[in-house]
Amino acid sequence: MMKESEKFSDSSLLEGMTSLRAALRGIDRGVNSRQVLRVIYAAERKKKLARDLAFLASVRDKYGFSIIESRLSEIDERTLGSSHGGIIAECSDRIFDRLADSIDRISPSGFYVMLEGIEDPYNFGYALRSLYAAGVDGIILGDRNWMTAAGVVARASAGASELFPVYIASPAEAAELFHGLGYRIVCADIRTEHLLEETEIPYPVLLVVGGERRGISRAVLDLADLKVRISYGREFRASLSAASAATVLSYEIFRQNRKRNL
Repeated sequence: MMKESEKFSDSSLLEGMTSLRAALRGIDRGVNSRQVLRVIYAAERKKKLARDLAFLASVRDKYGFSIIESRLSEIDERTLGSSHGGIIAECSDRIFDRLADSIDRISPSGFYVMLEGIEDPYNFGYALRSLYAAGVDGIILGDRNWMTAAGVVARASAGASELFPVYIASPAEAAELFHGLGYRIVCADIRTEHLLEETEIPYPVLLVVGGERRGISRAVLDLADLKVRISYGREFRASLSAASAATVLSYEIFRQNRKRNL
């Protein structure tokens, strides 16, 4: 059996129709450079997959992929868990643009998030799922990130990872570039006295969320315009998971700005 760490390194395999459909939508929207090469389905699930296979047959010429029949045991060997539903897609790697070369694509009044130091691909994917639902316009990542584990991240994010515009920059570089566009840099920091629910955070904003162990780098904290913390309902000395923190922070920022636009 393949070890999980080895499966994480397979950046070209998307599991299940949710991830595959998201990749195709991302390609259509021009935010995803990935190419779907082959779709592989389990012969044992052919009847159950009839509607999905009919859809894929109708679009395979548009996207240029082939459809191959295989055995469920062979698909299980290549995937994590069994949520693939009997269908996987072999894809090309996704190429991400540098933020410095793409600054003209950034909305002048948007909401972007930089995720820094998240050490688990599932947590990373869960964070992306919440951020996409909260209306975030794009994601900024460092050179080393979990987007290389595309199958795991796409599944954990319910396909959101394939739909986001993603740009690469060092944390300090991202803060400086967004400052140049008139953005406010907001960092989650448990040491500040500014409570999230009591602080006005209008767009445009770059929110920076760090991982549980390493947090946000000092270089970015020093460039922050505002540091906020999430209130707890009782005394609790631990940090929230990055996914939970990203969810709470992004939805509060979304709530404030939606209310302003009503």
